[in-house]
Amino acid sequence: MSDAAPRRTKEQVVDALHDVAAEMHNRMQRGDPPRMTLPVRSKSNISFDNRLGVFKYGKNKTVRDATSLGSARQLLRTLHITEFIEEMIDSGKSSTLREMYYISEGWGHGKFGSQNESNNLAEDLEIVTKCLREDFKLRPEEDGARIIGNITVEERNRRGDWMRINCRDDVGDSGYGVPYNVEKEKLKFVEEDIDFVMAIETGGMFDRLVENGFDEESRCALVHLKGQPARSTRRIMKRMSDEWNKPVVVFADCDPWSFRIFASIAYGAIKTAHISEYLATKEATYLGITADDILAYDLPSDDLTKQDLNALTAELSDPRFSTGWWQEQIHLMQEIGKKAEQQSLAKYGLDFVTDTYLPEKLGALGITY
Repeated sequence: MSDAAPRRTKEQVVDALHDVAAEMHNRMQRGDPPRMTLPVRSKSNISFDNRLGVFKYGKNKTVRDATSLGSARQLLRTLHITEFIEEMIDSGKSSTLREMYYISEGWGHGKFGSQNESNNLAEDLEIVTKCLREDFKLRPEEDGARIIGNITVEERNRRGDWMRINCRDDVGDSGYGVPYNVEKEKLKFVEEDIDFVMAIETGGMFDRLVENGFDEESRCALVHLKGQPARSTRRIMKRMSDEWNKPVVVFADCDPWSFRIFASIAYGAIKTAHISEYLATKEATYLGITADDILAYDLPSDDLTKQDLNALTAELSDPRFSTGWWQEQIHLMQEIGKKAEQQSLAKYGLDFVTDTYLPEKLGALGITY
């Protein structure tokens, strides 16, 4: 699925779901066991596409058929889900993934044994139908990002009316809450008066930059990632990058897990390999905190744990960190044995991050204000 591919209409989504059921029905009519064909969803069938700069599924396929009890139950669940999704599309409703899991309590032998089973099957349907979870009216439990900045959007509310919202002047200090669906049928970009987008890992640092007025001073949009960003968060940043041609910089903690947050934004993740091109902002740049920042700014730091060290070792062979700069940063972290949080910059006062650190780091990237 490419980000350039047109979104499906309601009718097209329903037709795609019917095709899944038709494959099973047609085989049963011929006296063959019903089945569903989909890519092998394992690391062995996922590789990093160097040309596209994202993770992609390979060509290996697997067949899920009714020749075993476990597979037959999965096909039954698939049919229940397709029916449930069609009902939501027809009625204009939506459901959380958690609600769908509990709704399966009424599906008899199709009942899910765990939340992961229902989540994975929803992803299977995305892959097979080439539709998106948002097309299915399924939404995650977690919230999307918060945004502060001089950008204006129009969001369609639950009554179907379009609301015009400036993400600086029409919101409180918590910012504009990004909905789970950020496609054009739900969210339109109207206008902007910013020079770049800054994605921020932690809520404490987001609030610090808001309180210090950094979005206005530097003419940027601040995006609170809330840790590992939700799909809607990654998608809206990609839209801002593509449609407004704005640089995206990522400001996070200096630890291997925060590096992976950046990688999921810039290159995609294995779990969402089927929609990497749709979510990944390949032009995103990692701003900091970096390993050399710990030394250059003499930041308070903590010792790396065994888990941290193992993660760093794994990242050395991760194609998303294959550049010379990333290799240097990871090796430096291993050498000094330290990690640091964004808020360690408060060692020098509450204004140091906006008066000194960010201007210096952004200036090195050619972003001045």
